Amino acid sequence: MELTCVPIDKPDDMNFILGQSHFIKTIEDLHEAIVQTAPHMKFGIAFCESSGPALVRRTGNDTQLVELAQRNALALGCGHSFIIFMTGGFPINILNTIKAVPEVCSIYCATANPTEVVVADTGSGRGILGVVDGVRSKGVETESDVAARKGLLRQFGYKL
Repeated sequence: MELTCVPIDKPDDMNFILGQSHFIKTIEDLHEAIVQTAPHMKFGIAFCESSGPALVRRTGNDTQLVELAQRNALALGCGHSFIIFMTGGFPINILNTIKAVPEVCSIYCATANPTEVVVADTGSGRGILGVVDGVRSKGVETESDVAARKGLLRQFGYKL
């Protein structure tokens, strides 16, 4: 088995969700779930089929985001994984809906941070072992850091 780290290639401030599912209809169900939950959100989804033709399936409502998802899914090449890139919202706006899609088995991450995906290649297939999301912790927040965190959440409208 060979282990590699595959970096997610994206703009610095772009949010995405990386997960695993179990069925080819995932791509359509994820699309419908996002549109029904956040119709204003622009998104692109790609899904790595793991049997038959083993294609990267893709959909979305923004051509550039679909291409971004497709490119990253192909680089990962891990069976039944999916990746969703979005603008006009955050993962928190759709994450519970995505997790509720019956085919979705797990979510590896939902972030805008620089991310590397730890991939195992057995020769017959590839699988995601985990992710490195962002950077290593540098210390414990101070009172000014707490104030900044609370201010940011209120700026985004997540707290009153």
